[in-house]
Amino acid sequence: MSLLSRIRSLMSKEETPRPERSILSLGSGDVCEVSLVTYGVTGRTHNYSRNAVTLTLQDGTAIRYLHIEEREATLYMLYTPIDGRLDSPTEVPTTMELDGKIYLLEEHYSGMMTASGRTPFMQGGEQMVWQYQSDDKKHLRIEWQNGRFMLYEGERILPADVQVLRGS
Repeated sequence: MSLLSRIRSLMSKEETPRPERSILSLGSGDVCEVSLVTYGVTGRTHNYSRNAVTLTLQDGTAIRYLHIEEREATLYMLYTPIDGRLDSPTEVPTTMELDGKIYLLEEHYSGMMTASGRTPFMQGGEQMVWQYQSDDKKHLRIEWQNGRFMLYEGERILPADVQVLRGS
């Protein structure tokens, strides 16, 4: 090794380590594992007023949605889209029956959200959300934005069941 290369290596700055990606900062192109299933992240919506993120996850042809909300403790919900139709956001009931299961309204809120990647709502804006829960701890989520409803059914998952495998 020449004297000049030794001096250059002493003078060069060490690369700063990249900060570890958190699940809240994932976006399109990242990979995560949820309940032992590996998913590619294809989209992301962010509700700033709630500090909540919904990631669109894809494993082959299966699409799931991971909703993460930071409160006193971080809440993780894994949803599957379901078919359904409602006519107006003013007519969303407080009790829903779906496949013989009764869901009771747990929370209703609205707020501004942003969207990136492949998501059910392709642009940001005002979004209304209704969250329901059944007696057996299953959850139903209804979202409305720009005249379009999306319905999801899912369950709460443990934080240990969610891992970042590769962040961009």
